[in-house]
Parts: sequence; structure tokens; C-alpha cells
Amino acid sequence: MSAVAVKRAKAASGPSRRRRKPVAKVPASGVEESKKPPQRKLPDTVLILLGTGTPIPEPAASGPAFAIVRGGISYLVDCGPGIVRRAMAAAQAGAPGLAPTQLNRLFITHLHSDHTAGLPDIMLTPWVVGRQTPLEIYGPPGTRNMVDHILAAYAEDISIRVGGLEHGDLRAVTPVVHEYKPGIIYQDRQMKVRAFRVKHGTWPHAYGFRFESPDRTVVLSGDTRPFPGLERNYKGADVLVHEAYCHAGFVRRTKDWQKYHGAFHTSTLQLAKIANAARPGLLVMVHQLLFGGTPEIMVEELQRDYKGPAIYGLDLMAI
Repeated sequence: MSAVAVKRAKAASGPSRRRRKPVAKVPASGVEESKKPPQRKLPDTVLILLGTGTPIPEPAASGPAFAIVRGGISYLVDCGPGIVRRAMAAAQAGAPGLAPTQLNRLFITHLHSDHTAGLPDIMLTPWVVGRQTPLEIYGPPGTRNMVDHILAAYAEDISIRVGGLEHGDLRAVTPVVHEYKPGIIYQDRQMKVRAFRVKHGTWPHAYGFRFESPDRTVVLSGDTRPFPGLERNYKGADVLVHEAYCHAGFVRRTKDWQKYHGAFHTSTLQLAKIANAARPGLLVMVHQLLFGGTPEIMVEELQRDYKGPAIYGLDLMAI
């Protein structure tokens, strides 16, 4: 999706995201947007928001999941509920590299359930419909244990599909797991991926990612609260994808919930300060916790101090 100024981001008012209409969806041409503003050609490296949601099960917002796509190759970040079907929707609309059989690279920021509940889906569904190669998973410590338990939970299903009339390939359903540390965790001819530590409450292993291609740098914050030096990881980003919560809704929460969210997440007001320091080419708010607020309120809160290009992210936006 071309950079839509945050003040023009279209979203229905009201406390629930379910009533919002997406600003953009991925169609055959690569992106379908609202009629305003005029459209621009997408870059070679495209970011597609597969899921912008939270643990709250809202139909319009699948669980956290993102795709960086270049040259028909997709690099997925996180696997919240709905990831394979969202990817299929994008593929059917013309986004290359997101057909289920091509979903073979996954990067996980941390192991919270809303970011990983789609892991059995991405391990199994593309395999069932014909993926021939193992899924490569790059995750924090604990990822291999999670994968092993998923394989054990579905052992009977896998046995029937391998030994029965489907003649499934056992190798293709068994992921290759790489448990990473901060630094460069992946590199091929067109993409370099760097992991950096973030502070997400009491999680010992929580990360953000920096994807660098020849034409674009896309940074994803993962789930994080603000902390000194965080913005250094964002410098030079053409696109910064960052979680955010509504400050107006936050102040109406009880003190115990304020303590929790303040330790785990970033408010719109805090994000404005971070963005002013980092100066990304485009800021995309995702994983939005409204707390009874509205997208318009979050946009207004961000704009109080941050005047750079920004949008309120919705599922299936292509950027």
C-alpha cells in the first residue's frame, strides 16, 4: 500500500475493530486502496499485514502475522491465529510468495500465545495441501520445545497422512528449528534479517526484527514497552511496524491493568516520541489495543507530537 497519511486513514468509529472497513486489501494488482489519495506503484520489497490483532478474538483482525515479500519469496513474522487463511487470501488476490505451499520461512518474535497459536496451522496445513520442503523456523529459546510438542500432539494425524493413501512426506512436515540470539539470524541473496532484544514485561526472550533488502529496510518492533536505546534499532527504517495502545482508553483501566500494559506495551504518546527519535519513512501502528477507544483517537494521540507519515494498520494492507 502506498503511504497514506495517518490523518486520512479510514476506519469506522466505535469501540470495536469489527466495525472498521479496511483501508486497503491485496488484490490482483498488488493492492486495492480507497480512492483517495492517488496510488503509487509498490516497491520490489512489499510488506503485507496478514494479522494486526491482539489476543482479543476480533473477526476483522487476525492474530499477529506479517509478510515481507520480494521476488516471489515470503518471509513471515509471527503466526497468530488465521495466518494461513490470511496468506491464502493475499495469494488469491495476486500477492506472490504467499500461496500455502510457499510458506516456508517463519521468524517468531516471542512465544506469547497470540503470536504462536497459528504455529500448528502453518506447520500442517501447507504440508497437507502439498508443501514439499520443511518449514524453516527462526525463534527464541523455547521454540524447539514448542514445535516438538505440536508434532507429538498431531502424531496420529501425521501417521495417517504419511502411512495412508495421502502418501505424505514426513520430512516436509518436520520443521527445521533455529533458536537464535541477537544479531544477524538469516541471510540470503536478497534479504538480511537481524534480531534485536526488546523489553516485553517478564518475557526473558522477546525480540524485534530488521529486514534489509537492496531496496528497502522494514523493521518490526515485536511486542515491547519503551526503554532507553530502543529507537537505535529503528534508525534508517523505510517502514517501521510498531505495536501501540490507546492512551485515552488506558487511563480508564484499573491500576493493576495499567501496571501490566505499561510493562508490556507502548502507548500512542510514547510511540510518538520514539518515532520522532527514529524518523522512519513510514510508521505503521499494529497490534492496537483500543481499550474502548477508537482508531481515530489513536491517530489523534499519535499526531499530537509526531508529524511524520503514518498509518493505522489493518489486515491485508500491502505497503
